[in-house]
Amino acid sequence: MAKDCCDAGCNSNQLLTPKYRKILWFALIVNFTMFIVEVLNGFNAHSVSLMADAIDFFGDAMNYGISLAVLSMSLMWRARAALFKGLTMGAFGLFVLASAVSSLMYGKMPEPYTMGVVGILALVANVSVAILLYAYREGDANMQSVWLCSRNDAIGNVAVILAAFGVFGSGGAWPDLVVAVIMASLGISAAIHVIKKARVEMK
Repeated sequence: MAKDCCDAGCNSNQLLTPKYRKILWFALIVNFTMFIVEVLNGFNAHSVSLMADAIDFFGDAMNYGISLAVLSMSLMWRARAALFKGLTMGAFGLFVLASAVSSLMYGKMPEPYTMGVVGILALVANVSVAILLYAYREGDANMQSVWLCSRNDAIGNVAVILAAFGVFGSGGAWPDLVVAVIMASLGISAAIHVIKKARVEMK
């Protein structure tokens, strides 16, 4: 019933609860903290996938902040915020693709141990947020964008961990680059989904 209401263009007041606000604040703090952790470790480990994940954490922290700002506004404003977030998710995907190409040409060998440890820490952080947001995955475009960010991040963290094993086992940087491309594809796919739904709601 809630999904039908949201699809029909209601303001989803039944979902705009203090609990949801607290979840968004928790998600914002977790994502910004992990951004700092992954930037420092990704740089030191020469890992494109960790750096890509760090940028993703920063983008998500910004997105959660935007979601908190427009949570009580009309569906039109929430749809506009979702459209902006969709565009930033798409830009992130393109940036990661460009970084992967640059690393392929000029990059150094990534350090698999740091990749694995930080990847596991990031996975725990994102799964915690995703579990809390799961109940709101069928909301409006803004809520869906928040859920998709968390879901894609958790998938990306698993990929980073697998890349660490791949780098360790192969002795080459290609697993790190493959994961970076996968993460970029997830970001672009989610961006397209959010943008389409946001444009429908804006009409």
